Amino acid sequence: MSTENLPQSPEQPTRKPRVAVVFGGRSSEHGISTVTAGAVLRAIDRTKYEVLPIGITRDGRWALTADEPERMAITDRRTPSVEELAEPGDGGVVLPVDPASREVVYSEPGSVPKALGEVDVVFPVLHGPYGEDGTLQGMLELSGVPYVGSGVLASAVGQDKEYMKRVFTSFGLKVGPYVVIRPREWQQDPAAARKKVVDLAAEHGWPLFVKPARAGSSIGITKVEDLSGLDEAIEEAQRHDPKILVEAALRGREIECGVLEFEDGPRASVPAEIPPPETHAYYDFEAKYIDSTPGVVPAPLTEEETAEVRRLAVEAFEAASCEGLVRADFFLTEDGEFVINEINTMPGFTPISMYPQMWQATGIAYGELVDRLIQAALRRPTGLR
Repeated sequence: MSTENLPQSPEQPTRKPRVAVVFGGRSSEHGISTVTAGAVLRAIDRTKYEVLPIGITRDGRWALTADEPERMAITDRRTPSVEELAEPGDGGVVLPVDPASREVVYSEPGSVPKALGEVDVVFPVLHGPYGEDGTLQGMLELSGVPYVGSGVLASAVGQDKEYMKRVFTSFGLKVGPYVVIRPREWQQDPAAARKKVVDLAAEHGWPLFVKPARAGSSIGITKVEDLSGLDEAIEEAQRHDPKILVEAALRGREIECGVLEFEDGPRASVPAEIPPPETHAYYDFEAKYIDSTPGVVPAPLTEEETAEVRRLAVEAFEAASCEGLVRADFFLTEDGEFVINEINTMPGFTPISMYPQMWQATGIAYGELVDRLIQAALRRPTGLR
């Protein structure tokens, strides 16, 4: 029987992929995460994607927020917060926990839960613990929801500076001298912990940098000129993380390089140099985000130096099993050697941040960069890979 004259079912319109931009969070980097989210929301191509902004408050509530990126900017030297952007009420957003469903639900006390539709990919622009450290990535893996950036292991390694350095050392990448002070050491035998620092200074000299082992954006870091400032510096770092890293100062130039995952593997951007800020003791949070100390892109390096730092950045990306994107930070020492300081698996992503600037100089504009990251996440399955 011919079907030519039978009524045909109308074709269903193809739904655009829905991107949940998750930001804020419980870490000290809540504010800069919110700024990053504003930049990403402005850049996402609305002709290609539907967007669902989800903010996590400082106390951990998942809130539905307005899609108003103009409110997510630094104003009067102050970063925004999810609490200012959240829809009124005590409602919360619940992501799916069943891999068979990607339905996001908004639930409010005393009301019937409201379905917000399926999410195809999550763009987590969270910085620091409870978001960049593998915790959110683990939840998304259990839910079967694709996401931008590195998986559980690489995210955890990229957050914990001690184990990051251990991984890099095992792969033959050179790291600077450091010691770790764990919370039990400082509580039970602070004299022994201080001696570790004194021994480090005796071998490598002052100043030393005392920092939280699992934080970013240069928050909680103190440059210590002698032993008299050590206890106060440790207390400041412990406001953000009970585990402390103490690093010897490296004399040299600060060089950064971006890595982006393409269809055929990771590639490195042109590098940038961070010159010493004129009004700050070092490249701290204020210099990065408030006073916007400019980096030099591309870095004034020789062809050989440029090729070497790009090679090392990709090597660091592979060593930590990263995916999506990474910013790799190095010191170019006075004897011409590159020493890796750290990687960031979700680096600062505002338009003035170094990662987008380096890719802009390489030929990939901010909007295209965001699109490439979303497309890479959509291609990549969750689970073992």
